[in-house]
Amino acid sequence: MDGSVGSVDERPVQGSRDGWPVQGSGAPGSGTLGARQGTYARVRDGVRAYRMIAAMWIRSTMAYRASFVMTTFGNFAATALDFVAVLLMFSRVDRLGGYSLPEVAFLYGVSATSFGITDLAVGSMDRLGRRVRDGTLDTLLVRPVPVLAQVAADRFALRRLGRVTQGLLVLGYAMVVLDIDWTPLRLLMVPLMLLCGAAVFAAVFVAGGAFQFVAQDASEVQNSFTYGGTTLLQYPPTVFAKDLVRGVTYVLPLAFVNWLPGLYVLGRPYPLDLPTWVAFTPPLVAAGCCALAGIAWRAGLRSYRSTGS
Repeated sequence: MDGSVGSVDERPVQGSRDGWPVQGSGAPGSGTLGARQGTYARVRDGVRAYRMIAAMWIRSTMAYRASFVMTTFGNFAATALDFVAVLLMFSRVDRLGGYSLPEVAFLYGVSATSFGITDLAVGSMDRLGRRVRDGTLDTLLVRPVPVLAQVAADRFALRRLGRVTQGLLVLGYAMVVLDIDWTPLRLLMVPLMLLCGAAVFAAVFVAGGAFQFVAQDASEVQNSFTYGGTTLLQYPPTVFAKDLVRGVTYVLPLAFVNWLPGLYVLGRPYPLDLPTWVAFTPPLVAAGCCALAGIAWRAGLRSYRSTGS
């Protein structure tokens, strides 16, 4: 076969059955092997494009270093006010929903850090609705790189490191003052929660972006699940109604960011009488959320119709 359109090689392909090629056994790039190579190539191109776009915005940011320092500190201070609110509560009570200040600080630190990582990496997804409305998304479609990488890296804001730093400081404080037995498994659970939590939040960001293809003014709806979700998780599940806890466990699985694995670390009973082994399922939940978000993104992108402007 010379690769031209319409040409047919009638000779049986080696590894074929009755003259028809078997998937993965024909020419390179065909069948399952070709699909895997194509997926790998798309991921590689997406990562490369994301890295280049983010680096461009970082260079632009660092051209004004004083402005970068002030905006990063402002981001740090603004997010620190959330923990100040927690401290004010504990100035009046000894426990919140049965949890001490170090325990709440631990849940807060994991949630804030996980969300901060995601906000830094893909926080620009909430601008997608604006691009759909004004037609500027069309400029991304004609570039030979994945649209998701371009949207996620658009206006990459290094100042969001302030949120990550603030969350890490609170988490570090909690791990120092908590009176628990830090076994190797409990220590390993902390970075696992941060990575899986960031992946779950990233899936919510991408799914919210996909929804904006249909409802262009849905950025606030998306923010209610992202920014609102991290605020929810900063407090123990015992202060919320069981119906809400069920919703963030079985419907939108934000509870797997810090509640379920975090309660294993703290030695606390799980909400909804869940078994102990659910604390070790965040990697599976994160993978499932990312897969569903990818499907939603592709469906939303296929449904996009240009404004014509």
